[in-house]
Amino acid sequence: QVQLVESGGGLVQAGGSLRLSCAASGDTFSRYAMGWFRQAPEKEREFVAAISKRGSNTHYADSVKGRFTISRDNMNTVSLQMNSLKPEDTAVYYCAGKKLIGNYYSYYAAAYEYVYWGQGTQVTVSS
Repeated sequence: QVQLVESGGGLVQAGGSLRLSCAASGDTFSRYAMGWFRQAPEKEREFVAAISKRGSNTHYADSVKGRFTISRDNMNTVSLQMNSLKPEDTAVYYCAGKKLIGNYYSYYAAAYEYVYWGQGTQVTVSS
């Protein structure tokens, strides 16, 4: 099974940028569709972005569309480029993986679709 480790979180001023990375190990990364989710204090975990196994298809939450970009960078990393950050983007960000047989082009926006999760990385945006 795959292990996922996020990095790249931190403190940034509103309007700034951060790039989160999720490194996968333990299995063939190309077998997994990937997603990013976030959870703010006292709120439910919410979908942020998803990408298909081949990386050709992506999907975003309306709240981040046009500001965030998900990508598969190499053999074992998926990234989330976050621009024009807002205080409401403050949360713990998690990457998640869904192992698939075939199905190279689907993405998944529901947390229950994912079995494998990282430990999360904190993003704090100050106003």
